[in-house]
Amino acid sequence: MRGKWAAGIPPRNFTWVIKDRLAVSERPGGFAPNHRRVRRQDEIIWLRAQGFTLLVSLLPSHHNLQAYDDEHLAYAHFPLVPNVDPRPVLSDCFADLERSLHEGLQILVHQEELGDRVMGVAAGFLVWSGRIPAQPQAIAFVEHLVGHPMGSSGREIVVAAAGLPPRQPV
Repeated sequence: MRGKWAAGIPPRNFTWVIKDRLAVSERPGGFAPNHRRVRRQDEIIWLRAQGFTLLVSLLPSHHNLQAYDDEHLAYAHFPLVPNVDPRPVLSDCFADLERSLHEGLQILVHQEELGDRVMGVAAGFLVWSGRIPAQPQAIAFVEHLVGHPMGSSGREIVVAAAGLPPRQPV
């Protein structure tokens, strides 16, 4: 492959939360009705070229996981299911994110779209990990990064995250 497409394309709404370490985006390939395998492949090429070493899926389903396997990309799956208590999933997800960051991995967290739930996970992680001390500051920070307000489902995740046991040293 040659030309400008050889390096792939970034996933839609790609945003760094922790520069060069932790990012969020829409699911590689797009969300369900607009998902395209060719676009997913181009975005995976870009992620690999940028040095991403772990993809974290928050999708309730297993979509994309086989594609990550096929491309030999490490991934973790922490399904955030609507109307189900997110705390057990968040606890495991945050511990894995902290451990992976400590190991020097470059991480992308995604769901179908870069919406309230992914924003809530990002803000919740920042509070849980002690990187930002208070929920309102973390919410404002993530809203600024993403460029739009966080809705109630994201804020509920931040509140749930704040109720988790504190981070253990890695």
